[in-house]
Amino acid sequence: MSVENEKEIQQLKNRIRELADKSYNQNQYTFTGFLGLAEQDALWQVEREVKFAGITLYGGREEAERKILRFGSEAELGYEQPFPICCIRIRPLSAKFADKLSHRDYLGALMNLGIERSTIGDILPGEGEAFLFCQDTIAEFICDNLEQIRHTHVRCEVVDAAAEVPQEEPVRQVIQVASPRVDAVIAKVYNKSRSDCLELFRAGKVYVNGRLCENNSKPLEAGDVVNARGYGKFCISGEPHATRKGKLAIEAEVYP
Repeated sequence: MSVENEKEIQQLKNRIRELADKSYNQNQYTFTGFLGLAEQDALWQVEREVKFAGITLYGGREEAERKILRFGSEAELGYEQPFPICCIRIRPLSAKFADKLSHRDYLGALMNLGIERSTIGDILPGEGEAFLFCQDTIAEFICDNLEQIRHTHVRCEVVDAAAEVPQEEPVRQVIQVASPRVDAVIAKVYNKSRSDCLELFRAGKVYVNGRLCENNSKPLEAGDVVNARGYGKFCISGEPHATRKGKLAIEAEVYP
């Protein structure tokens, strides 16, 4: 599902309501496809209407950005149904002659197979390989048909994400700001001007804890996760404390 305008947002909200009702009335788990941050925000806008059905978001790993929404809970239904997610490792057939591939390269090759975006979760490019999270119904098709990305011939295999996917290691930063406003912290973390950061807010590209943030003066607290589309993601890892010069020192874990 790609949310691009108000009509699509409303359609997504209606679909979320339908899945919540179906889960509750038929005593079964229901799932969406993978949702991006804008689509997850549509969920939070109707959260009060659908939380009766039990809300869980998961993308194959705790740090996932794109996530599947599941309605239903073990406490209510009496059993646990896992998320329909597979992890695929993508490797070049010949590492010596492989292109250096970006997220855009991998995604473009997948879309060229005619795959819907909602079946694809996070794509994690690395040195000489990438890991792809996808719906389990599409995993075999990808493994059979994804053979080339740009000029690089590749092979795919389903793997155990917990055992094979490397953990993201954030870089710890300690920044000093006049206040814990989200725009001030973003500016310091990414060494950008406040005006550049304001453009992110105007474009709807800042999310705090998965929710669209339109208030650039919103204060951040320990544990808050900030996604600034086009820049990256960071987490406030400690309580802000005053420095001798009257500023606030804030510790952030910045993900690559």
